[in-house]
Amino acid sequence: MTALRALLFHAWFYSTLALFGVIGAPGAIFFESVAKTMSKWWGFSTVFGMRFICGAEIEFRGRHFIPQGGALIAAKHQSALDTLAPFAVLSDPAFVFKRELVKAPIFGWYLQRGGMIMVERGGHASALKAMLRAAKAEVAKGRQVVIFPEGTRQAIGAPPDYKPGVAALYREIGLPCTPVALSTGLVWPVNGFTRKSGKVVIEFLEPIPAGLSREVFMRELETRIETATARLIEEGRR
Repeated sequence: MTALRALLFHAWFYSTLALFGVIGAPGAIFFESVAKTMSKWWGFSTVFGMRFICGAEIEFRGRHFIPQGGALIAAKHQSALDTLAPFAVLSDPAFVFKRELVKAPIFGWYLQRGGMIMVERGGHASALKAMLRAAKAEVAKGRQVVIFPEGTRQAIGAPPDYKPGVAALYREIGLPCTPVALSTGLVWPVNGFTRKSGKVVIEFLEPIPAGLSREVFMRELETRIETATARLIEEGRR
């Protein structure tokens, strides 16, 4: 039954990607807002599919901590779901993503048209400066910049691996940082075809105030995210 649900979900996932991709393409060529709208609809459809096909309920907690207008959000990353589900609750997210995702059919094109922030992994100082410029520009437009501090998806139980890029963003943007803990890996693992049933949580935590030193900020960010994520994983496994 689990395998059948996974198969049906994959059919739903990619067919809705193609559907929204085709519907929105003419408008997205000229208007960034159309690309954003199609991305949001795909996010909603993915959450819908996970719930009604796979039996996976996604709960958003800490909604009172969700920032409005220009902001910095730093989230744990366990699943591809983490890049889609937030569209359901964030007003105008701008995700920081690795440049190689541009090659992904349809999805990659919409990342570019939707004003997301590309970063060249291994590009060193020049890549970091380009990311910071782009992030500041999006914040100035009133968007929420969303970064995954570990840079890539981490399996549940993997040691934390927080990269310094988030500290550079925090310093450059000069705004509080809202941490996000989650347990999405319980229903959508890093690797494999399986999609599981169950309840998972995406939780917005109390913002870290602006102006902290790099060392204090990184320690606080990792502690808050990892502590809350461990709690959510334990809760989801009961």
